[in-house]
Amino acid sequence: MPSFDVVSELDMQEVRNAVDQASREIANRYDFKGTDSAVELGDAQITMRSVSEDRLKAVRQVLEEKLVKRKVSLKAVDYGRVEEASGGTARQTAALVAGISTEKAKAINKFVKGLGIKGVQSQVQGDQLRVSGKKRDDLQAAIQALRQEDFGIPLQFSNFRD
Repeated sequence: MPSFDVVSELDMQEVRNAVDQASREIANRYDFKGTDSAVELGDAQITMRSVSEDRLKAVRQVLEEKLVKRKVSLKAVDYGRVEEASGGTARQTAALVAGISTEKAKAINKFVKGLGIKGVQSQVQGDQLRVSGKKRDDLQAAIQALRQEDFGIPLQFSNFRD
């Protein structure tokens, strides 16, 4: 029986490269001189800091440009609120979202069942979803429908088997 997995993965090497490029650009750009702006990568989050909130928005824009250039989906970045840090500076953290949460998996599962494609079923397996069906064409139609819908997380389709 043909099947495929719906996953939400993040290439941490590409994220690391994007953060490095963004921090290099911030260090060299004229409009960031003397603003003590920085972008740092933690375990599962990115921390941005700058002198003011508008400079912080510019730092965020530089980071987003580098992430897009590296083909990292911006849906995988969950921005927190802007905090006042010591010395009158502003700080913001962005959590990196990888894996499909239980609520999102239920929503995707409900969507697949609501497609009404005969013989296609799905079940949750940890942080991924397995979709199986009788015909390969039905599964490809399900993939197309999932690509059209926005679930708020980046979706990839892997492990397609006949």
